[in-house]
Amino acid sequence: MKRGQLYVLSAPSGAGKTSLVRALLESRQDLVVSVSHTTRRPRAHEVEGRDYHFVTPEQFRELAEQHAFLEHASVFDNLYGTGREQVERQLAAGRDVLLEIDWQGARQIRNAMPDCITVFILPPSRAALEQRLRERRTDNAETIARRLADARSDMSHWNEFDYVVINDSFPRAVFELQQILDGAGAALRGTRPELVPVVKALLA
Repeated sequence: MKRGQLYVLSAPSGAGKTSLVRALLESRQDLVVSVSHTTRRPRAHEVEGRDYHFVTPEQFRELAEQHAFLEHASVFDNLYGTGREQVERQLAAGRDVLLEIDWQGARQIRNAMPDCITVFILPPSRAALEQRLRERRTDNAETIARRLADARSDMSHWNEFDYVVINDSFPRAVFELQQILDGAGAALRGTRPELVPVVKALLA
């Protein structure tokens, strides 16, 4: 049986990553998402085992000591980690696996599994990013300001990724991600020159 392909998708908070992943999963039966472990509290709509495996900080540290994670990181004062066993099991079964993680985790995954394919999602502008964060209505003004500052730091790592997709049109971004998964994303490589002015404006 042909081994599955591992894809890593990263983005700053508010860039639309979660919605894009949901659309990809709905359109591709051969793709599964790896459910991460986290110590943060579940949001109202989130379900244990579907959105995350919710654990205590003590449980998380115990798993980390057992080397149960392919990667783990602290994000917004919470811990997140990707279970090694579940990813390996899906890949061995011939399924493509998608990881939805931050740039720190992506860097760890590249070291652990160099044949992975990495994709970074950028917002079209900082104004659009701020608007999306406010429209969530899940964070107060202080948290939004902190997320915007952290997003700038996150976006500075865009050039570590194989592909970069700008989410200025949701249907087009979904189509471009599908192209990458189909092996037809050459025009979306992270080295394309037209990304430079876009990123310069985002980081200004």
